[in-house]
Amino acid sequence: MDDLVAGTALDVAPRLIGCLLTTRIRGVATSVRLIEVEAYGGSDDPASHAYGGPTERNRSMFLAAGHLYVYLSYGIHQLVNIVTGPEGDPGAVLLRAGEPVEGHTVMKQRRGRGDHLTDGPGKLAQALGLTLTHDGISLDDGRISLTPPPSIHPVRATPRVGISKAVERPWRFVQADTAAPDVTHTRCTLVPR
Repeated sequence: MDDLVAGTALDVAPRLIGCLLTTRIRGVATSVRLIEVEAYGGSDDPASHAYGGPTERNRSMFLAAGHLYVYLSYGIHQLVNIVTGPEGDPGAVLLRAGEPVEGHTVMKQRRGRGDHLTDGPGKLAQALGLTLTHDGISLDDGRISLTPPPSIHPVRATPRVGISKAVERPWRFVQADTAAPDVTHTRCTLVPR
């Protein structure tokens, strides 16, 4: 697991494309194949929650690689990140979108609709049943797991979206050959893996 999620957020983010993310919430398994993520650094990244140092809200970003950092965005959406740095050196990858693999019926119930289940970071977290209560848990704790892809997919890099600082950095990564209709690949450049 460390080989997959340990390193700088910028190094880890493209490795997560194609990974299977599975949750087991209240005995029910749901899973997605990750197709869109964004990297966020620490004190070197003005768009990062860790830019100004540790706070109560971002404390999980300072945990060791392989933990979740879950936070509330705009007081509404719960967003999930995978922490990448060694303990005390913040970095995380925001999970932006995935292709549903298992548990479609449960995802539809959690989302209250049958379409657009996992095509945004808040939707993804909701469909997988991840909430603020999962902030700080480890990928090894049994409620969530990450499995490497069986094959490597081409990845494209674009500027991050939905931020106002460091917007020019191409730290958003999307699967270039996805069949998912909901992910728009604008201003993409191919990233070697």
